[in-house]
Amino acid sequence: MTLRRELQPTPDDVARALVETGLLSAYDARPPYQRNDYLAWIARAKRPETRRKRLAQMLDELRAGDVYMRMAWRGRS
Repeated sequence: MTLRRELQPTPDDVARALVETGLLSAYDARPPYQRNDYLAWIARAKRPETRRKRLAQMLDELRAGDVYMRMAWRGRS
């Protein structure tokens, strides 16, 4: 799959959070567009509190497994 948006780098704090929570494999299993959207959304936060909330939401959604940006999502079967 080719992304149409600019590819976002993974910030150190996001990579660390994924490893520390054990959610890196859940993150890697998501389609490239979702990973890129999450990273861009987190990076656009202007305040540290907003960035932390967005990171926490991403982690919660990865943990749940069936949510993407507060929308129902089903992975490939």
